[in-house]
Amino acid sequence: MREEMVVASSLSVTFEQHKVLDGVSFKVGEGEVFALLGGNGAGKSTALKSFLGTVTPSGGSASVMGLSVASQIDVIRQKVAYLPESVMLYGHLTGVENIEYFLSLAGITSAKDKIESALKRVALQQDAWYRSLSNYSKGMRQKTAIALALLREAPVLFLDEPTSGLDPSAIDEFNQLITTLASEGSTIFMVSHDVYGACQIAHRIGLLDKGKIVGMFEREGDNPIDTEAVHASFSKRNG
Repeated sequence: MREEMVVASSLSVTFEQHKVLDGVSFKVGEGEVFALLGGNGAGKSTALKSFLGTVTPSGGSASVMGLSVASQIDVIRQKVAYLPESVMLYGHLTGVENIEYFLSLAGITSAKDKIESALKRVALQQDAWYRSLSNYSKGMRQKTAIALALLREAPVLFLDEPTSGLDPSAIDEFNQLITTLASEGSTIFMVSHDVYGACQIAHRIGLLDKGKIVGMFEREGDNPIDTEAVHASFSKRNG
């Protein structure tokens, strides 16, 4: 039985009398990749922000690793990693320097060989490790951010539109990395509108429409989730 790492229970969020999330419930187990799919305005990012404590629910609850977001968010933030759609790193610093700096903010000191090992693990080319991030592509920045998450030993990763703006090769590399991390026990919660990509790597997909979960799809064995079934349901809601 997988430990429940990310849990939404009848989660609701209201902005200016508009209900953005309406009684959303789901659970994400340890080592699972869960994708929340939906069109623009469906409430995906609001759901993710509810777990990061940057959005206050108007009803229901959210928890991460058994900790209440409402009362224990500071502890949660120390334990999880968040990868926004546009990764905020310092362009004038190298990949290694960025990692050293952000680790220091978390009170972590890591030897250079350990940092290099993490960068190698995420498949960032070696000639970029000590190069300024101003010369990095979006995919390279994402790999640097994930290497940072690995060094922080974050058991839960929250990803916001992680493949947006990546070329096909970078998407394949990213998907392989996420699959590997999950197989090693990391829990991945991602929001996306990329139906095909989500079906390739997710164990389960929740389809969100107008603030409600309107469909749930699950992988059978080692087979990817049926893209056509998810796409048909997605298109019906967003056509």
